[in-house]
Amino acid sequence: MAASFPQPVTALDSPLYGRSFADDEMRAIFAAQTFVARCVETEVALAKAQARLGIIPEDAAAGIAAAASTFKPDMERLRDETEIVGYPILPLVEQLAAHAGQAGKYLHWGATTQDIMDTATVLQIRDGMSLVERRIDRVRQALATLSRDHRDTPMAGRTHLQHALPVTFGYKTAVWLSAFNRHAARLAEIRPRVLVVEFSGASGTLASLGTRGLEVQQELARELGLGVPAITWHSMRDGIAETVQFLALVSGSLGKLAMDISIMMTSELGEVAEPFVRHRGASSTMPQKQNPVSCELILAGARIVRNHATSMLDAMIHDFERATGPWHLEWSAVPEGFAVASGILYQAEFMLGGLQVFPKRMRENLDHSRGLIVAEAVMMALAPHTGRKEAHDIVYAGCRRAVEEQSSLYDVLRTMPDVAEPLGNESLKNLTDPTNYLGSAGAMVDAVIGT
Repeated sequence: MAASFPQPVTALDSPLYGRSFADDEMRAIFAAQTFVARCVETEVALAKAQARLGIIPEDAAAGIAAAASTFKPDMERLRDETEIVGYPILPLVEQLAAHAGQAGKYLHWGATTQDIMDTATVLQIRDGMSLVERRIDRVRQALATLSRDHRDTPMAGRTHLQHALPVTFGYKTAVWLSAFNRHAARLAEIRPRVLVVEFSGASGTLASLGTRGLEVQQELARELGLGVPAITWHSMRDGIAETVQFLALVSGSLGKLAMDISIMMTSELGEVAEPFVRHRGASSTMPQKQNPVSCELILAGARIVRNHATSMLDAMIHDFERATGPWHLEWSAVPEGFAVASGILYQAEFMLGGLQVFPKRMRENLDHSRGLIVAEAVMMALAPHTGRKEAHDIVYAGCRRAVEEQSSLYDVLRTMPDVAEPLGNESLKNLTDPTNYLGSAGAMVDAVIGT
């Protein structure tokens, strides 16, 4: 029987906005039907583990497994009974046990609701992490390509939204890439902490299984391909919280590059543009517009995931051996955090893979200040002759004249004897050329992309 569920009200499930925020692959991993399937998978694995240990009959485990292979839960009934019970496991077990016949008497043996729900969630997280890993790798590949291709493409570096010193576009993208290299390492580090089974019984002591509880826990973990925790974790949620904090870190790094790209796309700068797709970012009234659609979605998504990370910190505060409410926050924070983080990783992959880069425009903007952007270069060259502070004051005065007279820094400084005499005209020309003041940018790019 097809279930009739309420109409979607969130952006993630909206027929209009949903696919902009959450990619279909992650949506399938964390869909309600998938969660139910993971709960059933956990129940079957538990029965198999207990049968191998001689705790339940082998034919009961076989019957449960066979029943699960043809089981189609009545989702509408499951929804209605979950509203009554507060959790889906009791009504789910009742449906599956009935479907399993006599074998159903051994279903859910020694388990409690949170054992099944937490383990099912960990299985979803495992798949979610794998997808996030693939998306991070694709973003890294796109950034490595941009860094390699534009290793020596000069542009203005900016601090406080003002020209600071010259950089290269490849240096900028390599800085972005370095964060995603660290995220890849973080993901590898947190997996062993998070991907562990939860099977501990009602208060966490496995009392229902006598002295054999830990054997069952270990065999269940082996059956599911998960790790074994040192002790019960159902009221200590740091592993789940760490997972969502990780997603927030990834999303924050995506937000950083989206902020930079959206500003670089402004008409006044025009240094890059998102990939051109007909009508993408179009205005209903202004035919010339190409709005930064992917950037906007990434920026919004990063803030959404940040909010879920905050919720997860609240969700860590449990009372005693089973909490009254904080656990429920995870039901929103975990699937939505994964969905949005993966969705904006997909947006970044699309955007970076086809990013339009305009080196000529970067050079024009670099020259906009008529050499002022390399005032530090002149100061540092002059400092051995005058001392650093005196050099700063002299060049500062020259910069003020250049601004007031709307002249190039070179034209002003060559008329200043305390600069021109110790440095010489040819040296002054070289010092005021921004492309000669890129420091170790190229070597840094090489170090990040491994060339």
